[in-house]
Amino acid sequence: MRLRGRKGILESIQSQPELIVLDAAPRKGRWQAFFGNDKPIYIELGMGKGKFISDMSVRNPHINFIGVDMYDELIRRASEKARAAWGAQGVAEPPNLALLRANIESIEDMFAPGEIERIHLNFSDPWPKSKHARRRLTHPRFLAKYCEILNKNGEIHFKTDSQSLFEFSLNSFSEMELQLRNITLDLHKGGLRDDLVLTEYESKFVERGNNIYRLEAVIGSEALSSYRAAKKAAQESGQESDTIAAVDEPIIAPATTSEG
Repeated sequence: MRLRGRKGILESIQSQPELIVLDAAPRKGRWQAFFGNDKPIYIELGMGKGKFISDMSVRNPHINFIGVDMYDELIRRASEKARAAWGAQGVAEPPNLALLRANIESIEDMFAPGEIERIHLNFSDPWPKSKHARRRLTHPRFLAKYCEILNKNGEIHFKTDSQSLFEFSLNSFSEMELQLRNITLDLHKGGLRDDLVLTEYESKFVERGNNIYRLEAVIGSEALSSYRAAKKAAQESGQESDTIAAVDEPIIAPATTSEG
């Protein structure tokens, strides 16, 4: 992937240590110290231009967010998105957001076991050729790494417009024997869900007629216990539990931006 950006990109991101982290190794196991609190940490792997992670940080101030990407230009653009999103709230510096320049291949060197509560995978590169299957972010080799860094409440939320990647991913999650819930084959059925936090290109995909596929994987021990208890309660009360349902991230505060 090649990106054209402005001159001085590296200098720009180096000048923002309060927001941008260029070396994750010293932060491993110490991310809560970076944020200065003990709030849960959600990460987005492959954040692109950063719209999703910025909007999520604004809407959920009780959670810390980390957007991860490996390209300097995307980190720079994401920093602009973040400052714009928080600037609309009258806040100069995003208080619960970090942007991390890193290669996801070495995610185990970025985060300690149990340090992360939720992983977002939004419209990851589908790597359509079979010979590139190991590069897909839902390949079992990546899922095993995710399971290591997730804590007792850990979950993975995955969203894509690629049917082939979604099918591959369902098989990967199954191979890892992970509990899935809220599987949807058409997240925006009936019209664009503007009540949800969208990624940079999600509305464009929907306008083109692309289905958006989504699922949640329940990983952590307490998350699994809560899921099973809720399922048992629903069964005992006679309520049917849908195996396919359309939901998305909780919105805690009113949205202030409507960009798709």
